[in-house]
Amino acid sequence: MKQRLAGSVTPMLTMVMALMVFAAAPARAAEPAFPPGSKLGLAPPPGMELSKNFVGFEDRATNSAALVIALPPEAYEAMDKSATLENLQKEGITAQPREPLTYPFGKGFLLKGQHEAAGIKMTKWLAVVGAPGFTALVTLQVPDTARATYTDAVLQATVASLTVRDSVPSAEQLGLVPFKLTQLADFRIGSVVPGRAIMLTDAQQGTNDSFEAPRMVISAAPGQSPDNEDRDVFARRIFSSLPGIKEVRISNAEPLRIGGQQGYQILATAKDVRTDADISLVQWLRFGSGGFLHVVATAPTPRWPEAYTRFRAVRDGLDPK
Repeated sequence: MKQRLAGSVTPMLTMVMALMVFAAAPARAAEPAFPPGSKLGLAPPPGMELSKNFVGFEDRATNSAALVIALPPEAYEAMDKSATLENLQKEGITAQPREPLTYPFGKGFLLKGQHEAAGIKMTKWLAVVGAPGFTALVTLQVPDTARATYTDAVLQATVASLTVRDSVPSAEQLGLVPFKLTQLADFRIGSVVPGRAIMLTDAQQGTNDSFEAPRMVISAAPGQSPDNEDRDVFARRIFSSLPGIKEVRISNAEPLRIGGQQGYQILATAKDVRTDADISLVQWLRFGSGGFLHVVATAPTPRWPEAYTRFRAVRDGLDPK
């Protein structure tokens, strides 16, 4: 085989540093801006523009940045336990004691700190805000050489502008992935990894039952596709690394054409490691000249016949951009 699956569809973040402000912070007249695909928005300080490299805003001339991210609701508890002065000290960050935060959409905490990397001293503000259905995180990162521009007053006004929109337009989310989805088959967009992957689900927005409802993850993997004779081993190796399942029984594994291109299908049954419930699943690989599409769809076994028909409709509506 020429290449193994590289990387993961899950973005790797070692730490997300973020924002927040006192209730008495001065108001800003500027309207909040939303990074593409993000439900969180800010009124960035003068000099910062939407970044093309991450979800947030940046001033490339001074290497200053404001990052925004929405994580699952359970992330708040994890951050609440890990974002301590002791743990931050281990990361080389000297922080002040926490300050409580309150927003119309939730409550959380703020940490302000100093950090030095590659000889550059930085000011960082970390805020974690728990809200119904998600955890809001925002990072403000400013080199000390830019503090005359990005003063505490400016940073306070910026973080005070943190806001949440009710939903992100589907067209905006679909525009973030490197393939076209012409058919959603009544699934809802659950989450998007810009440039890499999208998850479709039947779970209701703001609930935690995404693993108990039919769902579908579609991701793009760059690189050279394996030769025909290697594709069975290649597909099985990827399938064996799927998380969250046990007692797997493969019922079908065969090559097939998907959208006019070579592909490979694996059908199986398994048990969900969290609930021990019976589930059915399918993995489709669609090979191309510059890589392949990886599609994994799962559903509770009693719901499989109806869900599988919809999964196929989404698969057959996939097109390269």
